[in-house]
Amino acid sequence: MSKKKSNNSGIVYSTNPEFRMEEESLPQESLTSRQQKLKVRLDTRQRAGKAVTLVAGFIGPESELDSLGRQLKTHCGTGGSVKDGEIIIQGDQRDKITQWLIAKGFTATKRI
Repeated sequence: MSKKKSNNSGIVYSTNPEFRMEEESLPQESLTSRQQKLKVRLDTRQRAGKAVTLVAGFIGPESELDSLGRQLKTHCGTGGSVKDGEIIIQGDQRDKITQWLIAKGFTATKRI
């Protein structure tokens, strides 16, 4: 089952005519692949000692981040997800991901 995304801001009603919810902001513009400064790092915190590779620093719409995450999971042949603006790939895939990103035009990618 999928979880419902609820609005947890706590605001029910506002009488201010200029009030805007954060979700009503303008869509975020995407940078070109050459301008993206992605950071690839290994993480084991809060994962029962299992290593995962995190790709952070992507600036752009959530749909493009999901697409990039799907392509990385397919390339590495492992599972993963996209949460909180980061791509999570199972296992230590830092070298493989860094080489793939540079080949796809993300030239400012750094392995941390």
